[in-house]
Amino acid sequence: MSNKNSPRQGTMIKKTPMRMCIGCHQMFAKNTLIRVVKNGQGEVIVDVTGKANGRGAYLCKNAHCLATCIKNKALARHLDTTISQQTIDSIQTVIVNLQE
Repeated sequence: MSNKNSPRQGTMIKKTPMRMCIGCHQMFAKNTLIRVVKNGQGEVIVDVTGKANGRGAYLCKNAHCLATCIKNKALARHLDTTISQQTIDSIQTVIVNLQE
């Protein structure tokens, strides 16, 4: 008796990695969020590839979530650093470009 959905038959279902937005605290698929990274040199950058080395935090592609996490200093807390206005502007630019 053979089960067609058995893992032994080569029909494994790949799980989608889930991450939490630090602005709204909701879980989303990793590839739908924006990753902000503090790299080894202490620079905070927007990681468009999702593969950059360093401490990462995830945000929705929503300007409201960015405003919330800036107001609550959640991004600075998660990355354990201060966030410059230039970094905030670059995140806002990415969000605007992704919504178009």
